[in-house]
Amino acid sequence: MTLPATKRGRPAVHHNNTMQASSSRDNGNTSGSPVSAAASPAPDAELGLPLPQRYWAILVVALGITLAVLDSAIANVALPTIARNLHASAASSIWIVNAYQLSVTISLLPLSSLGDRIGYRRVYLSGMVLFTVASLGCALSGSLPALALARVIQGFGAAGIMSVNTALVRMIYPPARLGRGIAINAMVVAISSAVGPTVASGVLSVAPWPWLFAINVPIGIAAIAVGLRALPRNERHPSPYDYPSAIMNAFVFGLLIFAVDGLGHGEWYGFVAVELIAAVVIGYFFVRRQLTQPAPLLPVDLLKIPIFALSVGASVCSFCAQMLAFVSLPFLLQNHLGMSQVETGLLMTPWPLVIVGAAPLSGVLSDRISAGWLGGAGLATLTVGLLLLATLGAHPTPVDIVWRMALCGAGFGIFQSPNNRTMLSAAPRDRSGGASGMLGTARLTGQTLGSALVALVFGVAREHGPIISLYLAACFSAVASVVSTMRVTQHGAATAAR
Repeated sequence: MTLPATKRGRPAVHHNNTMQASSSRDNGNTSGSPVSAAASPAPDAELGLPLPQRYWAILVVALGITLAVLDSAIANVALPTIARNLHASAASSIWIVNAYQLSVTISLLPLSSLGDRIGYRRVYLSGMVLFTVASLGCALSGSLPALALARVIQGFGAAGIMSVNTALVRMIYPPARLGRGIAINAMVVAISSAVGPTVASGVLSVAPWPWLFAINVPIGIAAIAVGLRALPRNERHPSPYDYPSAIMNAFVFGLLIFAVDGLGHGEWYGFVAVELIAAVVIGYFFVRRQLTQPAPLLPVDLLKIPIFALSVGASVCSFCAQMLAFVSLPFLLQNHLGMSQVETGLLMTPWPLVIVGAAPLSGVLSDRISAGWLGGAGLATLTVGLLLLATLGAHPTPVDIVWRMALCGAGFGIFQSPNNRTMLSAAPRDRSGGASGMLGTARLTGQTLGSALVALVFGVAREHGPIISLYLAACFSAVASVVSTMRVTQHGAATAAR
């Protein structure tokens, strides 16, 4: 029997057909083809995508975020090889990394805002196309300027992927299973970050450096082909795009990144101060403009929701704590404890590996337990792990280090998925793009702040820099734990905002 269609092209499901429709979504078409599953362009808010389209769609999202995160990680390992082959200095080769990070950071919020207007699917697939083409450009680059330019374009493509990926997850999964989708996303990010150096080393051992980027091309093409059929469409909200805000956003975040990088590399403090003052002045007018916009590029409307603002604060502090630890631990293990570079890598591996295991579990639990309690408990665990690392003896065994690393990974993994779910769920559905962009911006802000603080600490206290950095990381983690727990009293606000 064919149900009558509504004006939007979806079947008109009556109240007494709800259970039947839900069953159809979860157990319907199982042919395995994304083509046949793509017949319903706009998923029902309560049901998400039907199976197997849901599987194909989350696969595309996972592939995109894998490429974006992996490409950031592999470039760090490959810098010496690339610099040597392109006859570039070590200092100038840093721009291979900086160009990518800069373009991602300045374009996350503008592209998430664009997704709210023209559709998340369109922004995501456009980002994939740009990333794939730029990857080919990177592989064909014969000079450092050409490679840096290709990396800038690749960064814009990666921002298109990152800016709306969690907004797409919200459309792919029904609310009751959203935690699982967010957990998959967090797990993919953790795995990509963990295996990045290994993948880079493996590729460089059998092929020249251009293959680090060329390998993205067939994967990107496959993801685009499947995404065209499987990714859901959402209603567009056509409105004039706020170009002045996008330009001010780029200046604010760009100046902040340059200032932080300058502090870390010992630039003249006067020049750094000018960059910071300029960022603050432009930022003041940027925020003032956002307060007058109905759908602001910087989601100040979402930051007025207490549970959303608390989740952003917890995210910034937690990623700052993790970056403080990630940057300082190699110095502690190698310079203070006499470990080799290989031993250091192996001893730090349990941290991201345990995140991979903890993220799915916490994602499932977040569908049943308050994210405030889960996040608070996870960050308290991270705090304890960081303090235990900071108080390691002079001659620890590998087991002493490994279980402390695993404890930190478990704590961060328990926190991350519920926190991301809360940020996304607290926003109205038509502002999912803004929430997704803010999620990525909070992560990058925390990581940038953590790197800058390590540089400052090492500059002031060289000998004890790693230990002080770990204590500082524990402080940020403890603050994040308190902020996360404060969300328990705001739990009802998230439901009201959905």
